[in-house]
Amino acid sequence: MRNFFYRLSCAMARFMYGRNGADQLNMALLAAYLLLWLLQVLLGRNHMARMLLEFLALAVAAAVVYRTFSRNLDKRRAENARFLGWWLPVKNRISIARQQGKDKDHRYFTCKNCKAVCRVPAGKGKVEITCPKCGEKIIGKS
Repeated sequence: MRNFFYRLSCAMARFMYGRNGADQLNMALLAAYLLLWLLQVLLGRNHMARMLLEFLALAVAAAVVYRTFSRNLDKRRAENARFLGWWLPVKNRISIARQQGKDKDHRYFTCKNCKAVCRVPAGKGKVEITCPKCGEKIIGKS
């Protein structure tokens, strides 16, 4: 039985050679498909909304399958690079906001002039901060 699965995995590897496979854009499209499917299930009574979501989910699923088995690697890599150029800054902002939200010992202020983030200890009352980059004064409650 083990030999069968080994041969099957080798055959699948040979089939996928020279094809795009799964990349970050495909994973995002798959997540979008699952979200559309969940919304479709939740909106089961509204026939028009369900049909629209079903059509969109089917289109996203077709895009995932097409991109996975595509042999035009240059085009798929360019699409993935464009997606990552948009997604990585968004992901970093979300990650930073999550980290700042977990930090209960400090307050974070953003300079209106240069957008630098300044960290001060929490619980000090009204504070006046001088931005280390541009020298702008920031007044806030910590």
